[in-house]
Amino acid sequence: MTPFEKYGKLHVEGKNLVDANGDIVQLKGISTHNLNEYPQYVNEEAFKQFRDEYKVSIMRLAMYSGFADNHEGYADSNDEHRAELEEIILNGAELCKKLGLYCMIDWHILLDYDPNMHTDMAIRFFKSICPKLTAYDNVIYEICNEPNMNLETKEKVTWDDIKNYANQVIPIIKEIDDSKIIIVGTTIWSQGVDEAADAPLDYENIMYTLHFYADTHRDKLRDKFTYARSKNLPVFVTEFGVGRADGDGDINEEQSEIWINLLNEEKVSHIIWNLSNKDETSSIVAAKCDKTFGFTDEDLSPCGLMMKEIMAK
Repeated sequence: MTPFEKYGKLHVEGKNLVDANGDIVQLKGISTHNLNEYPQYVNEEAFKQFRDEYKVSIMRLAMYSGFADNHEGYADSNDEHRAELEEIILNGAELCKKLGLYCMIDWHILLDYDPNMHTDMAIRFFKSICPKLTAYDNVIYEICNEPNMNLETKEKVTWDDIKNYANQVIPIIKEIDDSKIIIVGTTIWSQGVDEAADAPLDYENIMYTLHFYADTHRDKLRDKFTYARSKNLPVFVTEFGVGRADGDGDINEEQSEIWINLLNEEKVSHIIWNLSNKDETSSIVAAKCDKTFGFTDEDLSPCGLMMKEIMAK
């Protein structure tokens, strides 16, 4: 039985992600890296292996909205390349549907730190994608990966800034497809779930993003998470890592285990970063491995081996 066969179409009830019967569902999955840079990992063989061997139930398709890693994002590209990116997304959603996996479509803001910078392009993207996916009950939308700050002026994006953006994008999606779950990023690289808990958005089927990197984010962020849950905020960890926040550094097994145990206790869904062979700690494929499917343990990085343990818990 595939994950979708087991749970069916999901919705948000109170602070939980639930199935049609109202039973709490915890999804566990893997995020791609920048689809501009690593589209080759979006293939049926890899996704099927993740489902069958690693017990993955969701794949996150990370489409960078702005320039990053010497690659143009959707917003600063041309129409031809935007169409190519959309095709990768649609192919990934189709593969997930075929394999009975859930699929998160991630408008991945990062260096374009304020989601309001590209509201028009976000609307354009979702207006293009959503009508094609109305029949895909496995799809979840994530509308702003990591709102953060202007690295030059140090001016932080506020929760009000994010709400302003969300209040423009969410109605566009809901007008096309009111049944999809929509996930909204929070302040400080999606660590500000406490602020979201104090002033949530006024829509149904909304969840809020928490991101952590285990060697960087410890008790202080866990306290924010616990507070948000005490206020009945529906939280989805759409991205986490077992090393430092910059994606590199040493793996911290102890802190990773504390985090995963907490998420499992709360039955909060989580997705590990990232599916690539980029030479950094957070990549699950070893840098020396050129395979895009059929991975053995020797093909995985230390992060990838730990990912297998996390998915099995």
